[in-house]
Amino acid sequence: MAVNPSIITRDVEKLAAPTGNIYESVVVISKRARQIAVNLKEELSAKLAEFATTVDNLEEVFENREQIEISKFYERMPKPTSTAIEEFMEGKIMYRRRTETVEPQA
Repeated sequence: MAVNPSIITRDVEKLAAPTGNIYESVVVISKRARQIAVNLKEELSAKLAEFATTVDNLEEVFENREQIEISKFYERMPKPTSTAIEEFMEGKIMYRRRTETVEPQA
């Protein structure tokens, strides 16, 4: 059985370090992952909408191939959660608590 390379064991202490609390870190990461997912979905929908047609013809087969290639490209991209974790660990995500603001590390 092959292990998916996107599955990585994470050190909980390293994830908790920026916020001081693993649960806060998970909330920050999940909110960022949701933002990334929404942006990707909007981008994909916009690209696929370019191919929308109401006419059935032979060119539609070619257009469907292009749609499939675009969809496959997006499927091969890193998952939003993986991207959000990497951004968080690199200090690229700005988050704020109700009483304070934490700037990304430069």
